[in-house]
Amino acid sequence: MAGAEQTAKGFLRTGNAPLLPPPVLHRGVPAWLRANLFSGPWSSALTLGSLALLVWLLPGVVRYLIVDAVWSAPDGAACRAPETGACWAYVAQKFSYFVYGSYPREAVWRVNLTMMFGAVLIVWLLWPGAPRKAAGSLLFFVAYPVLAFVFLHGWEYVGLQAVPTDLWGGVFVSLLVSLVGIVVSLPGGVLLALGRRSRLPIVKFCSVVFIEFVRGVPLITVLFMANLMLPLFVPAQWTPDRLARPLIGVSLFASAYMAEVIRGGLQAMPKGQFEGAMAMGLGYGQMMRLIILPQALTIVIPGIVNTFIGLFKDTTLVAIVGISDFLRTVDTARLDPAWAGPSISTTGYVFAALFYFVFCFGMSKYSAMIERNLSLGRNR
Repeated sequence: MAGAEQTAKGFLRTGNAPLLPPPVLHRGVPAWLRANLFSGPWSSALTLGSLALLVWLLPGVVRYLIVDAVWSAPDGAACRAPETGACWAYVAQKFSYFVYGSYPREAVWRVNLTMMFGAVLIVWLLWPGAPRKAAGSLLFFVAYPVLAFVFLHGWEYVGLQAVPTDLWGGVFVSLLVSLVGIVVSLPGGVLLALGRRSRLPIVKFCSVVFIEFVRGVPLITVLFMANLMLPLFVPAQWTPDRLARPLIGVSLFASAYMAEVIRGGLQAMPKGQFEGAMAMGLGYGQMMRLIILPQALTIVIPGIVNTFIGLFKDTTLVAIVGISDFLRTVDTARLDPAWAGPSISTTGYVFAALFYFVFCFGMSKYSAMIERNLSLGRNR
């Protein structure tokens, strides 16, 4: 009995527990700076060196882009003067060309309406708390492509003059190519990833050959093959449009890379998830649709978004096959003799860099928000 009391006293606390330091997330700014920027000699040296580099570079960048910049001018004469900064007047003058390319100016309302409607649908689908997402998905994936084609290309029966794709260009073509690639690559990557893990030899062989072949060649090669070889495999009356060919090439290229990302998520799934789904009597399709794929896609959200960002930037390569995307319009507009000059060309490329940065940074921040929300849901 005495031994039992002594044992109990050894495991039961008879006094107050010691006070513990507050969690890291609740510490103040000085503690955060000390832990992240000045945690040691090397960390402090790197922090101070980075600050010194910013102090050295930032004033010159601000002076070039803002203070000494030319904001309004009828031509490039003011931008060619010595000691002038960025020529934002050139961007303002060519802005319509940057956005629409050579699209007829009397019909640009069709492009604006198409992009506005697409933006509304994308916000509807990506907003975490938005209602009726099934209806939004139906509109975006079924109705919107048809309406976008009718508005952009035109249809005489509804009173819209046809605009050939040779005149399409600028921002809306870059958004079109990237959007088609993103929308097609995700389901295409899922099918290829499942095909590569299939037990059917023919399906697995075809999936492996396609993925490895496409991932083994540069995107430029895929674009040239799509542009030059696709017409050889179809009758003359079915020859794809000059814009549809790079769209197909970009979609196939992105699908192959997306397949490997999704396959990594499938391989990370515990075996018990498959066994539990089969124990419940679910078939292969139900198991993948209800149990496996939702979890696998959640795991590889960073990889999926990284593929989307890379695809969005790689759309600039469609200019190689004659498509006038946004970067191509910037490169073409700087050849205007009235706006020739070193600072003018630099300003155009800075504007292009800001455009791509805003979109890529927005995608990365959205994926980080989704990861946090999913993490909170799992913790709860």
